[in-house]
Amino acid sequence: MSKKVALYLRVSTNQQTTENQKLELEAYCKRQGWVIAKTYDDSGLSGKNDARPALQQMLVDASQGKFSVVACWKIDRIARSTINLLQILQQLRSVGVDFCATTQAIDTTNSAGRMLLVFIGAIAEFERETVVERVRSGLNRARANGVKLGRPRVGFDVKKALELRQRGLGYKQIAKEMGIPRTTIFRTLQAIPKTPMAKKG
Repeated sequence: MSKKVALYLRVSTNQQTTENQKLELEAYCKRQGWVIAKTYDDSGLSGKNDARPALQQMLVDASQGKFSVVACWKIDRIARSTINLLQILQQLRSVGVDFCATTQAIDTTNSAGRMLLVFIGAIAEFERETVVERVRSGLNRARANGVKLGRPRVGFDVKKALELRQRGLGYKQIAKEMGIPRTTIFRTLQAIPKTPMAKKG
C-alpha cells in the first residue's frame, strides 16, 4: 500500500518562491511510489516563527492520521534549530508519522534515518546543556564582578524632579536630565497629589 505523504514548503520572503521545492518533492514522491495527501506552504514566514499557520495545521492533521510521512526539501525549511527540529519530529513520531528531508538523505521510514534521529536528539541535548552552561557562567561572572542580579528597583530624587517640572521642563526633558525612564517620571509625579501654589503677596 502506498504511503500518504504531506509536503511542507517554506521560503523566508515573498520575493522567493516555493515552486522549485514543490517540483523536487513531487518528483521524489513519485520515485518512492508515495501519494501526496496535501501540501502545506508557509511562504514568506521565518523559520524562527514556531506559530507558522501551515506548520501548525500540518501537525494537527498528522494527529488525525491524514498522512504517514512529512516530506520537506531541507530540514531548515521546517526548523531553524536542532532543538526545534527534534521537538517537531518527536511530535510527529508520537502520532506515528515519519519525516523525510529529500535533499539531505534524512528519512525515518528506514533504519538509517531512525538512527540519524538518535544523533539529532543527542545534538539537541548538547545544545540545551551548552546554553544552560553559558547562562550559568554569565551569572557567576556577573556576581564575581559585584553586579546585583534581578530586576532593578528604580529610585530617584522626586523633589528634584518636581522642581524641574515647576521650572517648566517636560517629562522627557526631566527623564534625560535625571537618567530615569520617562514613564517612571510620569507615573511618579502624576501620583503625587496636586496642591495649589501659594500666591505671592
